[in-house]
Amino acid sequence: MAKRDLISITDFKKQEILGLFKEAKKFKKNPFCRKNALSSKSIALVFQKPSNRTRVSFEVGMVDLGGHAVYLGPDELKLGVRESVKDIAKVLSRYLDGIVARTFKHEDVVALAKFSTVPVINGLSELLHPCQALGDLFTIDNYFGNKKIKIAFIGDGNNVLHSLLLGCGMLGRDIYAATPAGCGPKKEILKAAGKLAARSKSTIEITHDACECVSNADVIYTDVWVSMGHEAEREKRIKLFKPFQVNKKLVSLAKKSALIMHCLPAHRGEEITDEVIDSKNSVVYEQAENRMHVQKAVLLKLIK
Repeated sequence: MAKRDLISITDFKKQEILGLFKEAKKFKKNPFCRKNALSSKSIALVFQKPSNRTRVSFEVGMVDLGGHAVYLGPDELKLGVRESVKDIAKVLSRYLDGIVARTFKHEDVVALAKFSTVPVINGLSELLHPCQALGDLFTIDNYFGNKKIKIAFIGDGNNVLHSLLLGCGMLGRDIYAATPAGCGPKKEILKAAGKLAARSKSTIEITHDACECVSNADVIYTDVWVSMGHEAEREKRIKLFKPFQVNKKLVSLAKKSALIMHCLPAHRGEEITDEVIDSKNSVVYEQAENRMHVQKAVLLKLIK
């Protein structure tokens, strides 16, 4: 069987994603239900960026499945600098059973997948964050099932929003996003997500009005305004995004039961206030936990 990669959430079909969710629910109930499934298997975590949730969830996930993870951080492995991406991919393929890559350039994770003979999983790139979106949609699925709901994303049109748009389009979820002018999702992503939404008969809408976006929403999701690699723009972006802060006033426009989501790390007091992220409606820590359950399902599907 030819190897498969997870570079974009669209690398899986809708039924495959639902299958991952079914498997993830088993892990959520019993983390050790498949404790020897990946016995004698190893993966590399090739990370150009520091990480908390992605690194720990994949490392612990592999251990729970009976496997092993090797962390290769920015000091150990300089993609395309100390050694070419092609050479790294070909060598690691001879040692390991899979590669999880967390890169700055999306082209680097694509190249790893091209030259690797083992599955490559995108743990984050500047363009996409499929593992995050899968965990987020699994979280939403746990609360709402197939119920028709409104998801509101407030903030930057970044890699998280890109993968959420694609995932919602595939699964038939309605998603509305509010971003400052000039900070919306990339046109090619929006176009691809729109085609998927047309097939699933769901709604994707982009606005520059945060109040309109969260009106009657079932889920409010936000992310940092200044991502890694954009620190030089910090002051400018904070001023630009200030009207998009998820605070008590904005949340009051949504349904009283609206879930609060954030992929973390959160810059408290910037994109979200303490009283919102710490409120009874917040599911951010459950959301973080669910990353591991879904990623274990992904590892099983791609590596076993």
